[in-house]
Amino acid sequence: MILFLVPQCYFKTEDFHDQSRCLILACGNTLRADDGIGPWLAEWAEKRFASEAGVRVVSRQQWTPELAEEIAHAESVLFIDCSVDSAPGSVTLIPVEPAAAKRGLATHHQGAPELLTLTRELYNSLPRTALLLTIGAGSTELGEQFSDAVSASLPAACRLIEENVLRMLA
Repeated sequence: MILFLVPQCYFKTEDFHDQSRCLILACGNTLRADDGIGPWLAEWAEKRFASEAGVRVVSRQQWTPELAEEIAHAESVLFIDCSVDSAPGSVTLIPVEPAAAKRGLATHHQGAPELLTLTRELYNSLPRTALLLTIGAGSTELGEQFSDAVSASLPAACRLIEENVLRMLA
């Protein structure tokens, strides 16, 4: 058994051997205002789907390469993050495909397409469904409060998560 140390959690490789029907992977920094929307939505999803054995929720400050193993064991993946390129409070859900393979490996931060590529390369596996839910950030300055636009988008984001996770479980 190998024990990994990852910021905010400890996990063992044997924890991955149960296949998740739906993996929710959120990222964001709770000390950077709207960037904390990913962890907030992950906490909401964990409570909402607490009775669903097939749902696994993982929240990190950043997506890193070791998450590829989690993805390899999932039937479907819902990535959740903020977007600094979108209008503040806008909620977008798009399918995610693996990125084009590149030489070398970024070890600090991976986007959803790069994580799918890494999963395919290391485990010869891809989830049947991969979606990316983004919420446009109004501010990523130091602070623990969401902007008004992001706060107003929470019901729509929660509804999209609920609808899509239930569809993935069906």
